[in-house]
Amino acid sequence: MEKFIISRDDSIYEAFPDVVLLPSGKLICVFLECKHHADRSYSRVVYKVSSDRGRTWSDKFHLSEVDSGWNCPRISHLSDGKVVIICDKGAGEKDIKLRKLFMWYSLDEGKTWSKKIELPIPGFVPDKLKELKNGRYLIASQRYNEKGYLEQMVYISDDRGKKWNGQVKIASKEGLNLCEGSILELPDGKLVTFMRENSFLGLDCFKAISYDNGETWEGPYPFPIPGCHRPVSGLLKSGYILITHRFCQGGKGWLGWWTQNFFATLTDIESALSKERNQAHTRIKPIDYDRSKFSDTGYSGWVQFEDGEIYIVNYIVDDAPNGHIRGYSLTEKDFFI
Repeated sequence: MEKFIISRDDSIYEAFPDVVLLPSGKLICVFLECKHHADRSYSRVVYKVSSDRGRTWSDKFHLSEVDSGWNCPRISHLSDGKVVIICDKGAGEKDIKLRKLFMWYSLDEGKTWSKKIELPIPGFVPDKLKELKNGRYLIASQRYNEKGYLEQMVYISDDRGKKWNGQVKIASKEGLNLCEGSILELPDGKLVTFMRENSFLGLDCFKAISYDNGETWEGPYPFPIPGCHRPVSGLLKSGYILITHRFCQGGKGWLGWWTQNFFATLTDIESALSKERNQAHTRIKPIDYDRSKFSDTGYSGWVQFEDGEIYIVNYIVDDAPNGHIRGYSLTEKDFFI
């Protein structure tokens, strides 16, 4: 496995990256500038571009204005060629009405971008805009319910984002904080959403399953990825499923010694659809370790090139004074060596 520096600017905290691979072979990595993971009084959505498979990267381009509350950007490439970046705004606000979701799009592989568009979708920490094989758009986001627990929602559009239909509950269970869902469409059209459980107890990843393109969901079911935060799922060319995620062991405190490990998990379709934990198997590989006394890592994105190379983006503090963005190159064989 090789590691690369995508962006390191010691004057600012860089975090929460995502990446997309375009038909030209270009990579776009979007991420956030802020004061700190826990301080968004200054924040801005930025991106970088690579034309050599993530070995070198351009200077930073600024997508949003500087403001308070920008949170977690995500990037998608759609079947019509459009590149879409979405980002929630209102970090720290528990009132769902103060959490808003915005979008920018590009028709020329990121050379130029539209003006900021406010989406009629409440919630925070969204998934990518997911386009299903039937053309349906899905955006997952989370909210607090009336009992104070986090629950995972999804919003649906059947007219390529012109209108978004109501809110569909993916998963909600008293005693669990289910959030940061990653929706995966399987080859037969079934959907699985992998979720973080946010009680800081080191609990498993949870998942929910849909058989009707996201209109109804079954679950949540525990899935054997302990301490899983911010899962990012996708299908590999081999048919295996890859999920990148933070490992959060739980225990005392929040920032500092709360999390040092960034992992990637390999699993399969049968395991993804199983409803019993002991009927699913996973193979978990360490990707990076944060040595800082104020460690902070584990929001990620990844792509796979035609020749099988997997390129992952992640943020980490480690040997820097602030969070910065790293890239990692590996292949599926690295899970078995």
